[in-house]
Amino acid sequence: MRVAVVQTDPVFGEIETNVRDAISTMEGVEADLFVLPELFNTGYNFVDVQEADRLSESTSGYTFDLMSTFARRKSCYVAYGFIEKTVRLYNSATLVGPYGMMGLYRKIHLYNKENLFFSPGDLGFPVFNLPIGRIGIMICFDWTFPESARSLALKGAQLIVHPSNLVLPYCPDAMITRSIENRVFTATADRVGTENRGGVSFTFIGNSEIVATNGTVLQRLGSKESGVAVAYIDLQEASKKRLNQYNDLFEGRRPDQYSL
Repeated sequence: MRVAVVQTDPVFGEIETNVRDAISTMEGVEADLFVLPELFNTGYNFVDVQEADRLSESTSGYTFDLMSTFARRKSCYVAYGFIEKTVRLYNSATLVGPYGMMGLYRKIHLYNKENLFFSPGDLGFPVFNLPIGRIGIMICFDWTFPESARSLALKGAQLIVHPSNLVLPYCPDAMITRSIENRVFTATADRVGTENRGGVSFTFIGNSEIVATNGTVLQRLGSKESGVAVAYIDLQEASKKRLNQYNDLFEGRRPDQYSL
């Protein structure tokens, strides 16, 4: 399959512009699965919860309508981050395909001021069985917790898509480790640019990447520019957990010794 990470530079609060720009960026690219950044349609640096609420959508809102139309027209899948509004606000990611919504994930590990605006995710770490393979989702700061990727891998994920707004410099290299320790592909889609609002400034590091099960970086974008990177991957490689004659990555686990 062909997986693409889309690196964007959204304009804060300009949902229609950001969504249409992302679709324009993807339009000329051939891929089976596109991964967009966390909160790609709104921007990230909210001043207060009222502002986050104003920019929120349901799972069937404006962004979903355009992304599902794109997925149907291109016969592909798209994972993207947005503010989900229910009775609470969640930092969420939706997976859409040719036949509509295929999956939803709500960010579990909130970073920095996100704790002021969003409720922690309550859907666990689901894996979605698609015709192209078994896809898991985590969002940005989830990378810091090895349990995130390991939970998805133990549930059978072959590819972990990772919409992000990264400000810490360590993540691209850490995702190499997440791929190696779980023998899964990972696709981190980050954004670029700086948002300085309400006396708080965030600069995003870019470096969106696609990593193979052995830790090889198949594609990595730069730290400044928007763009798309595509890699051909064989998801069956993620089903091979045996390292040698004596070691299987999952069969060798000792959960009885891990309890606190």
